[in-house]
Amino acid sequence: MRKLRNDASEALDGVLEDGMTIAVGGFGLSGNPFDLIEAVRDSGVTGLTIVSNNMGVDGAGLGILLENNQVAKVIASYVGENKLFAQQFLDGVLEVEFTPQGTLAERMRAGGAGIAAFYTRTGVGTQVAEGKPTAEFDGETYVQERGIVADLALVHAHTADPAGNLRYRLTSRNFNPIVATCGKVTVAEAEHIVDGYLDPDEVATPGIYVNRLVQALPREKPIEQRTTRPNPAKEA
Repeated sequence: MRKLRNDASEALDGVLEDGMTIAVGGFGLSGNPFDLIEAVRDSGVTGLTIVSNNMGVDGAGLGILLENNQVAKVIASYVGENKLFAQQFLDGVLEVEFTPQGTLAERMRAGGAGIAAFYTRTGVGTQVAEGKPTAEFDGETYVQERGIVADLALVHAHTADPAGNLRYRLTSRNFNPIVATCGKVTVAEAEHIVDGYLDPDEVATPGIYVNRLVQALPREKPIEQRTTRPNPAKEA
């Protein structure tokens, strides 16, 4: 099966629809599939449920889908870097399901592994556990969390081969490998696509999980918060 597509729009052609659930890799702006996110924006689909650690920042990453009023619900663990996200939540125009970060990761991993639900102690006795089944194991109370299976998963990799095998680079690996497993359809963008096949020892996401692949456009990678120390040489 030919997986490689010419651009992000072609990679998502025939896949997007209103009201679908999309899982997206990245942590902050690190490892975001920017090209694919922009293609979702340009498609105009609405009523989306987005599953991701966070919603990028204002004007970048998943934040552009909020600005375009395409998102109805977010399942995430963090909102702190996106003012519009917080405002839409407080105004009641955006439904938000907060999930502890480790639980969110495990929910996507479980969905990708065919596990319908699991039990965890995280969130017991808090709003996170409200309305969810609980059970006692070894004298401790656990809350049931459901696995997440998304209609579509979008991931960013550093290197790929035509079979869809993916390798990630440094911090951008973050949520991408588990996101890649939990989509009914997974589309990946990669900065580099090699001829032949990646060395099996380098593969983090096997190509069996990836349905479509596109070469990522060159771009300067944004930094959310740049913290530097004064340069003594310039002060002298």
